[in-house]
Amino acid sequence: MVTVGVVDDEHLVRGGVRMLLSAEPDITVVGEAEDGEGALALVAEHDPDVLLMDIRMPRLDGLAATRRLAASGARTRVVVLTTFDSDEHVREALAEGASGFLLKDAPADRIVAAVRAAASGDAVLSGPAARRVAAELAGRRRPADDARAAAAALAGLTDRERDVLGLMAEGRSNAEIAEALVIGEGTVKTHVARVLMKLGVRDRLQAVVLAHRAGVDGTGAHGRYS
Repeated sequence: MVTVGVVDDEHLVRGGVRMLLSAEPDITVVGEAEDGEGALALVAEHDPDVLLMDIRMPRLDGLAATRRLAASGARTRVVVLTTFDSDEHVREALAEGASGFLLKDAPADRIVAAVRAAASGDAVLSGPAARRVAAELAGRRRPADDARAAAAALAGLTDRERDVLGLMAEGRSNAEIAEALVIGEGTVKTHVARVLMKLGVRDRLQAVVLAHRAGVDGTGAHGRYS
């Protein structure tokens, strides 16, 4: 069972997210908070697997709360859920220790998938944010040595694993990858695990960064190389 805390200063948003997640048989919402201070108390009391957290809130904002949680060594993984889709917010959230970044207008199934992915240790980013942040982290100029090293790492992937990595680079969830490749979601999870293992990276975000360094931009079979 995945346990979740919901942090947002708008009561209606918290209620909507709680209702969405509570409908899932494998997810339990263990608490709510209306600001960052409440988020810290929620984690201290309930120790949830995942915290869905807004950015702009009174008293203590979501970024500061995420920073404090990371500094405390809490095991709870923070997924930022916000209306603000700016590069700066994405960079700050990840820098403070967030495991994901989603927009509040994301499809319901994407939010549910993000919770499950974060609980299992994956980094989760919305599609546009994933492309922008990964491209920035990889470096727009892609130094030749970095590009060659990244390409060498990808050389060990099978064609199917490259397919999966290309779709990961688009920010797609496991369910969306399964649909695109017409395979089971369990098979996708196996491919993702193998990709991470072969590339020697911790999570999806690092895999996407490596893909961008190698020139893989996603979209289509075996990715698109630039």
